[in-house]
Amino acid sequence: MAVPRDHPYAQFNFLVDIGDGDAASVQAGFSEVSGLDAHIDVIEYRNGNSRFDEPMKLTGLSRVGDVTLRRGLIGALNLWQWFTQVRSGDPNAVRDVTIRLQDEQRADDVVVWKLSRARPIRHVSGPLAGAGTDLAIEELVLSYERLDVE
Repeated sequence: MAVPRDHPYAQFNFLVDIGDGDAASVQAGFSEVSGLDAHIDVIEYRNGNSRFDEPMKLTGLSRVGDVTLRRGLIGALNLWQWFTQVRSGDPNAVRDVTIRLQDEQRADDVVVWKLSRARPIRHVSGPLAGAGTDLAIEELVLSYERLDVE
């Protein structure tokens, strides 16, 4: 699915499907996605009778970071309801989330990130300030088990 080219894609054309199949409505409109990262642990091991002073480096577990979604506070409760499902222990609350970076014409996906078995672990509304001029922002932090990129 990834589409290589000579110059980088812009970061502002993306769609997020939070596992409910709706990536086009205002409720799925996010202004920012951050934290898409993965890394692999390294295990160092050395036999006591090794002829070398350096340890061997073995591949360990792979890990993913938490992803943060931000959007303007629009009065929709879908993120809070999902958070409440997880908090209540609902086994159906775990979802697969898809993030799609699109080309400049918003016609084709150029990179797709798939977050497997995701669940919200933090929900933030605000800050709210009586003298402020910024927008009210809602934030959802997702923990997930596996990241795949296409």
